Amino acid sequence: MSTDTGDAAEERLYRLQRRLKAFAEERDWEQFHSPKNLSMALMVEAAELVEHFQWLTQRQSYALPEDKLREVSHEMADIFIYLLRLCERLDVDLYAAVEEKIRLNEEKYPADKVRGSSRKYNEY
Repeated sequence: MSTDTGDAAEERLYRLQRRLKAFAEERDWEQFHSPKNLSMALMVEAAELVEHFQWLTQRQSYALPEDKLREVSHEMADIFIYLLRLCERLDVDLYAAVEEKIRLNEEKYPADKVRGSSRKYNEY
């Protein structure tokens, strides 16, 4: 896992977005990368990720063989790629959105009320 923090990590993210945009432009694929299409592609890749874990036990899901872990990492990369493209196409600052969502979740799920529980917030 990367140890980048703050501005360095954010810059890496934006470099990736620019690289992905250039990749699509070089192939004349921007015309296909609408928010609708990108979100649908993201869901397909998420389903492909889930497929790798289908029928595994909790323990098995943590101990993937090296070749399976590589395949899983490629599915995760595909999901991230589509998410970054979607952010770029909709001009969404992913860092800001994540920060806002964490803050909202902190309010929605107060640690003193939810610690150790998987119940939904409206059950408190």
